[in-house]
Amino acid sequence: MNQTTIHELLLGVQQGDCSIEQALHKLRHLPGESIKDACIDHHRSLRTGIPEVIYGASKTSEQIINIATSILEQDALFLATRVDSEKADRITEKLQQLVYHSQARMLSCNPLQPAKTKTRGTIAILCAGTSDIPVAEEAKITATSLGNPVVTHYDAGVAGLHRLFDKEEILHSSSVIIVVAGMEGALPSVVGGLCSCPIIAVPTSVGYGTSFGGIAALLGMLNSCAPGLAVVNIDNGFGAACHASAINRKNTQQSLQESDITV
Repeated sequence: MNQTTIHELLLGVQQGDCSIEQALHKLRHLPGESIKDACIDHHRSLRTGIPEVIYGASKTSEQIINIATSILEQDALFLATRVDSEKADRITEKLQQLVYHSQARMLSCNPLQPAKTKTRGTIAILCAGTSDIPVAEEAKITATSLGNPVVTHYDAGVAGLHRLFDKEEILHSSSVIIVVAGMEGALPSVVGGLCSCPIIAVPTSVGYGTSFGGIAALLGMLNSCAPGLAVVNIDNGFGAACHASAINRKNTQQSLQESDITV
């Protein structure tokens, strides 16, 4: 639940489209709901603009089902990251409304709509090679679920730099760019020399022995000569998308104040 949904809920009560009992049901578990093995932070989006997202790698399918059920009862956005296909099959068998994104290894439901999230523009997601696509897809599913318009351009690494120049229109029309790369991690620096918008670099664990599981790409991005380059952790497409979404999101308080609707 975020400021926009609370605004709409209160407006519905005022206009008679929603009863007080229905509104109380939606607000019942603010600020949190304790269930077996978890305490669901239903109002996190009110504080941070990003709802609680489930890290699925170390959780059982039963734990994810219980958490998802609580979130879905609020008709809220549900996202779970790092969920393997076998675990996803068990979860979606119980909760058929969930969508599994196999490349991103994510489960999602109730994505936010761009028209309601009031974004500044489009988030572009670039990745250097085909092997980097799973991390780029994690960023894409996260960003779109948070209500951002997203465009992607994959396999645009520096070994074939002409592929990047073919997409200059995307680069110059985007409000934020996420650049995903492994190996030596050079692509974000190149993009940083071409664009004026904020750029978020994501090192991946793709590469040969001396890439050290993504450390070489991480260090390369941290030492970039392109000023202002933000860098997240290795393979952290989710974190990059959350940061990009925060940049791309218009001020909700200002948007509500500028609204013609008075509650």
